Amino acid sequence: MKHFLLLLMAFLLLHLSAFSQNNPAPVPALVNPNQDISKEVLKATREFRERLLADPYRPAYHFCFPEDDGRPGDPNGAFYHDGRYHLMFLYNSTGNGFAWGHVSSTDMLHWRFHPDAIGPGDGDEGCFSGGAFVDDDGSAVLSYWMLWGDRGIGLAKSADHNFNKWEKSGSNPVIKSTEWGITEMKDASGKEIHVGSADPSNIWKKDGSYYLLTGNLMVLNKYGRKADSPADEQGDRLYLFKSKNLKDWNYIHRFYESKREWTDASEDNMCPSFLPLPSSPDGGRPSNKYLLLSISHNKGCQYYIGDYKNDHFYPNNHGRMTWKDNAYFAPEALIDGKGRQIMWSWIFDDRPDSIKKYWGWTGTYGLPRSLWLGKDGTLRIRPVKELKTLRMKESTITNVKVASGSEFKLNQSGHELMELEVTIQPNNAMQYGVKVGVSDDGREETSIYYDKSDKKLKFDTRKSGLKFGRKIIEEAPLEIKNGEPLVLRIFVDKSIIEVFANDRQAIGRMVYPTLGGMGISLFSEGGNIEAKSVKIWELSPSNPY
Repeated sequence: MKHFLLLLMAFLLLHLSAFSQNNPAPVPALVNPNQDISKEVLKATREFRERLLADPYRPAYHFCFPEDDGRPGDPNGAFYHDGRYHLMFLYNSTGNGFAWGHVSSTDMLHWRFHPDAIGPGDGDEGCFSGGAFVDDDGSAVLSYWMLWGDRGIGLAKSADHNFNKWEKSGSNPVIKSTEWGITEMKDASGKEIHVGSADPSNIWKKDGSYYLLTGNLMVLNKYGRKADSPADEQGDRLYLFKSKNLKDWNYIHRFYESKREWTDASEDNMCPSFLPLPSSPDGGRPSNKYLLLSISHNKGCQYYIGDYKNDHFYPNNHGRMTWKDNAYFAPEALIDGKGRQIMWSWIFDDRPDSIKKYWGWTGTYGLPRSLWLGKDGTLRIRPVKELKTLRMKESTITNVKVASGSEFKLNQSGHELMELEVTIQPNNAMQYGVKVGVSDDGREETSIYYDKSDKKLKFDTRKSGLKFGRKIIEEAPLEIKNGEPLVLRIFVDKSIIEVFANDRQAIGRMVYPTLGGMGISLFSEGGNIEAKSVKIWELSPSNPY
């Protein structure tokens, strides 16, 4: 009997193991309040928190994942309700699978962590990217890509006050895949067509109906990658679905037509966000244009501005937020109570895997950006004004002259957490800007400057760190008009530097300095410049650890 029981236990363990591999454990339930926390757990928790605080590259005011593997680390499910900003973060939850973490904040700087919103279980082996929507009754709905195989698009809903509890729709998948990320179907004429069933956008509501978009990566991979692929299967596109009840969704048509003058045939459209574009950085009344944010996997974050009518989107212009690679990735946006459109994006972590595993986390977002429509019909970009509340210890210098071919080293050293605002009158200079993180021996520095010869804002990380990081010059198009000063706002946060230029352009990159340099200098080539104003603030950390 004893041997029989042992064999039975082995049999059950074997099958439970196989089951768990195919059906990962659901998101863990909350701790049992009647069960004591062991001393070992408390000790490990404290030690891990102290390790994060000691991490030389963990940012202190950019949003960071609390722990674990944020790859992919897409921001997802952003929404605003009753004075709070809610943001989800996709991560690979150890022992469970891909899940959406959940944080909320009143200022987008100090975040409260909620239980994970969605993850494996209830028909899912995991949850990939999607969006969020607040319905007329105040309930919130998440749209997400169900993992794996031929599942499709799922929804989850929460109506509790703090959005701590989410219930997946009993109708999932509300858009059924016929294979991974693709739905084969017939149109009204009976013709076979294929549409994407991956990476749903935020839902929006119009005239009593619900709408969402789906991405085309898997369709492109199957039907549009070959040299002789049909032209209308190449490049980026999205698919529009419509519903009356959030349960039954009907495919309408392709949402827009991509143009090879803006994007090339290799680019997909995933992680879409579609929202009205405000007319000012402070929100207020919306403009008559819409912003479509998305990624192509090979070229990173990009956007279209255009008109939305007759359930079609007609782009007027196109732009990017990363140019030399795809390191600024997976945008997510919301409209807040003031009418502002605010976006986040994942910035790739280029530390070696051994370093990530040692510190126990990866996943960082760029600063929240306020987006609005310029009078010329192009996009305007500015960090949200809430960041000013972190400012401390202002230093100001005025009327600094820098001769051609020289550098002016500021006596005021920089800070590990810093905002720098520089207003430069270029005169006849060809290249001019700022160096930050300059080491005493000059071996490390990050250069941020304007190049008049090709009208680009440039971000040189080739000397940003001695050990690792991407060694490139990122280049963003920017035309400084005659007589116009260059206004740079530069944010330094340990391993992230972001720059915003003249409300028209922005670059965010990860850097990994090793020498602890905090020097700042102004430089100019091909002509003289005058820095009308240089302001430096030390910034307060806002992350809990």
